[in-house]
Amino acid sequence: MAKHCAHCGAALGERGKFCHRCGAPREGGAADTATGAGAAGAARPAALLPWAIAGISVLALVAFIAGQKFGGSGSAAATAAPPAAATGSRAVDITSMSPQERADRLFDRVMRLASRGEGDSVQFFAPMAIQAFEALQPLDAHGRYDLGLLGVFTGDGSLAAAQSDTILAAQPTHLLGLILGMRAAGLRTDTAAFADYAGRLRRALASERAKGLQEYVDHAVDIDAAVREADGMAPVRSQ
Repeated sequence: MAKHCAHCGAALGERGKFCHRCGAPREGGAADTATGAGAAGAARPAALLPWAIAGISVLALVAFIAGQKFGGSGSAAATAAPPAAATGSRAVDITSMSPQERADRLFDRVMRLASRGEGDSVQFFAPMAIQAFEALQPLDAHGRYDLGLLGVFTGDGSLAAAQSDTILAAQPTHLLGLILGMRAAGLRTDTAAFADYAGRLRRALASERAKGLQEYVDHAVDIDAAVREADGMAPVRSQ
């Protein structure tokens, strides 16, 4: 395998298939195959959200992934941009993609980086991904869920909560909106709200899944994980 990243020139260790600085595949390693909206959709690994215990697992996962406090500004990412590589080989140019393809590509990259615990790279690419999704406005429920997940993975509970509120304002029982609301509540340690969203998720599960929405198919594993998380919480009694 190459000793230096072909994209940014960073020195690489003996192990790992991606550059620790910019996230690009290393020469001779596994290629980054998510080259379009279809591939990116298929590669959205909902299993990257291993919420083992309700509430506590939300905070633990975000703390592990975010590491240092995430600034959330696009300018921070711009100033941290890695230098151009000296070689002629380079990563795929996302500027040549459609806005949707660009958003999907960046979303997929952030999810993969977060799953490997590469906090620095998550902080570098997440603002780009968030800006790409915001440029797609108005977003459908699926797009808002993906944008909200970026908030969850960067510890930005307000972003996740805003997407949840927008989804649920139009579709009060939408599973992805309820999941975002539940996880945003976990980020702010609001156990009452967490349990309320968990109860609503359990009650809506059967009827919503019967609708066969494409976003439910794409995020089926994540929905299953969220339901297990919800089952770990005692439901909130109506007053």
